[in-house]
Amino acid sequence: MLDPTLFAPGPPSRRRLFHWATEAAAAAVPGGRTSLRCVLEYWRIAPELGEALLLAGTELLSNAIRHAGDVTGSLRVTVTLAEGWLQLDVADGDPCMPCFGLDADGEAEGGRGLMIVSFLVREAGGELTAFRAGSGKVVRVRLPAV
Repeated sequence: MLDPTLFAPGPPSRRRLFHWATEAAAAAVPGGRTSLRCVLEYWRIAPELGEALLLAGTELLSNAIRHAGDVTGSLRVTVTLAEGWLQLDVADGDPCMPCFGLDADGEAEGGRGLMIVSFLVREAGGELTAFRAGSGKVVRVRLPAV
């Protein structure tokens, strides 16, 4: 369990941030989800918003491990609450940019996770983006924290 003093909330106008690194292995996904849930509960994020971010976060971690695990030793996860936005970044060391699945093969057995996350995030008024960072990339989910 995370120590709540590590991410104690400030006044509503202040930025809140929690950051951790995890190994790029499938076993890290449940722990990452638990860490994210703990932060969201401590910050008293509305359950509907928290569940949306947990679903998105689980998919982003799983994808980073599946697609970048061979080229990166660890993943960096950052959760931020600032200026009316709840943001989750998952960074890895692979420069290959993700496909958000808008053209997913209807007969394929996989490849729909980011498409579902993209629809969920847009429905909530947020955005799903990816950008290069150093020799790798960051995949970001932003949701309005209203």
